Amino acid sequence: MDATILVNRTHRLPRKAIPQTLVEPEIIFDAPVGDRKRLLAVSAAKGVEALFARGKEEGIYLCGVSGYRSYERQEELYQKKRREQPKENGDPVHWIAPPGASEHQTGLALDVSCQAVDYQLDERFGETREGRWLKRCAPLYGFILRYPKGKEHITGYGWEPWHIRYVTRSLALYLTLTGLTLEEYMSRSNYSVGSIPRGVWHGFAKIPRHTSQNAITEGD
Repeated sequence: MDATILVNRTHRLPRKAIPQTLVEPEIIFDAPVGDRKRLLAVSAAKGVEALFARGKEEGIYLCGVSGYRSYERQEELYQKKRREQPKENGDPVHWIAPPGASEHQTGLALDVSCQAVDYQLDERFGETREGRWLKRCAPLYGFILRYPKGKEHITGYGWEPWHIRYVTRSLALYLTLTGLTLEEYMSRSNYSVGSIPRGVWHGFAKIPRHTSQNAITEGD
C-alpha cells in the first residue's frame, strides 16, 4: 500500500478498505493479547519496533495504546463520543474522527503513551521526557507526529502528541524539517483532492478473524 496516503475528514476511506497484511509488532502494548489494536501494517510495525528499541537503549520506555482500527470499530467510537461529549464552542476539530476518516484504519498509525501519564492519551504526554524524545526521534524511523499544535485548522484535528503515523523515513524527515503537515505536502504535490486515488487499496484483503476487538482507550 501507499504509505503516504492522505486520510482525513475530506479524504475518507471506504468501509471495505482493510490492509491485506497486518502484523503484531514486538513492542509493549496497553491492550490484551489478541486485540486488533495491537496490529499494524508491516512497514509501520518494523519501524515502530526499531523506534521503541532505540528508546529503550536511551532509557525511554514507550507503550503502544492503539494501532489498527476497523471502519466498524471507528463508527462505534464516533457515535459513543457524540453521545457523551457535546460539541465544544462549535469547533469540530477536537472530535473523534468519523468512520473512514481515521488513519488507524490504514494500519499505519499508532497511539503511544508512557507510565508518566498512566498510559493515557493525554496532551500532558507531549511535555514528558518520553513525549519530547518521540517528537525528536520518530522521523528517523519513518514516523511523523501527525496532528501538531497550531495546525488544527489544516489537519482538522486537535493537537495529539501521542499519535504517530508512518509515512516512510524520507518523507518523515522532509515534513519534520519543513514543518509541513501531510495535507500541506499533498497540496503542493498536486495530490488529487476529494477522493482516494484508484488503486491505492488494490490487493487489500480481509483481516484474520482470530483477533478480537476489545476496547480500552482509543484516540482519533
